[in-house]
Amino acid sequence: MIRWGRQKQRNWQRRSKLEQVEVSTRWMLLLVPWVYFLSGMPQFFVEVTPERLPLTLSYLVLVLGLVQCVLGVRGLRRGVDHYLGAGEAPRRLLAAGVTTFAVTTAVVAVLIARGWAGDAAGAAMALFAGIASLTGVYGLMVPPRRGVAVTVGGCVLVSCVFAVAGMAWPALLGTLLVLGFGGLIGLFSPRCSVWYIDVMRELDRAKETQSRLAVAEERLRFSRDLHDVMGRNLSVIALKSELATQLARRGAESVVEQLEEVQQLARQSQTEVRAVVRGYREAGLETELAGARSVLRAAGVDCRIESAELGMAREAQSALGWVVREGATNVLRHAEASRCAIRLTAGAAGTAVLVMENDGLRPELPRAGSGLTGLRERLAALDGTLTAERDETAQVYRLRAEVPMSRGDRTEPGRGPGPGESVDVGPEEPDAVDVVVGAAGPAGGESRE
Repeated sequence: MIRWGRQKQRNWQRRSKLEQVEVSTRWMLLLVPWVYFLSGMPQFFVEVTPERLPLTLSYLVLVLGLVQCVLGVRGLRRGVDHYLGAGEAPRRLLAAGVTTFAVTTAVVAVLIARGWAGDAAGAAMALFAGIASLTGVYGLMVPPRRGVAVTVGGCVLVSCVFAVAGMAWPALLGTLLVLGFGGLIGLFSPRCSVWYIDVMRELDRAKETQSRLAVAEERLRFSRDLHDVMGRNLSVIALKSELATQLARRGAESVVEQLEEVQQLARQSQTEVRAVVRGYREAGLETELAGARSVLRAAGVDCRIESAELGMAREAQSALGWVVREGATNVLRHAEASRCAIRLTAGAAGTAVLVMENDGLRPELPRAGSGLTGLRERLAALDGTLTAERDETAQVYRLRAEVPMSRGDRTEPGRGPGPGESVDVGPEEPDAVDVVVGAAGPAGGESRE
């Protein structure tokens, strides 16, 4: 039993916040009919005359109320799916609920006519116990105005039936108020709750669309940069190649000069392309810190950054920028964090230490990713280290990166590559068009190990 409970808890923690809210809202809606039933039926039984026939009829009302609740629960489950566009309207369940409510009204009217219902409040509470099961399902199928009109009309009709059965007008007024109040609450509560679920789903879809648009926009920008860099050079290379061909056919000595210029332009183009890719893939530390704070706060995570002014080499800044990006991505994808702290300090022996901590731990997933493995390889090339640990006591996840500050040329914090600087891009780098850098948000699809 304990193992079963722990498994259920782990399954719950693995759900996203949207899934947790949706599941809890659905369960609350399914409990509403039973809350109404337990609120109204005991008071009805207290008022019934303690004789054989009245008690038999009251037990019939009890059974009808239970049937009403079962129909209401099934109808609400299907009604929620219908409102969210994932199923058909539960018309048969609604018809069965209306029939059950009508039979209950007839039995209570007989008790009133015979004088066995006792106080007027008992008769009203007998119908109050089942009205939410009926109006809740109906409210998910029709517009609000129509739902209100039909609910009020039904309460008036029930009051008229009780009046024919002999109920006095003060009791009729109380019955109308009780049924109207319970019916309207039962009508709007499920509809408002499901509307919240629909809005959250729409926001989640909008967030995904925004991410895809950001990637598409960055790809277009990268394409424009490549066109600007390569367009002129390729045109000149094509023209000079044609000229060299013509000169070679004529046996002119200047063909060698033209081919050398073509070679020079090709090397220049290669250098410029590498510079564009270098600037595109460069993960500036200050830029990544600002982007992580913006994205995490937009996701509802309280992000605090403590950054010391360190004169680090460009390679060290780039490596720590990738750590910030991957860490922010993991916080968003693999945790239900409410706070995240990022600290950049000077370590021993001339090193820079970056620590990221977040709460909202989920149970460890069996699938391992390659994100942290790639970061370890990137830092190892600079004689740096990366550690990741789960602190179950403090309920935090801690990512710690340490890299030497003095390797390579020192630059100011946040400085990218200068004009004309180049770097050899190895096969281990990801495709440039699949990376979104800067404040647009974290990129990559790596999972936390």
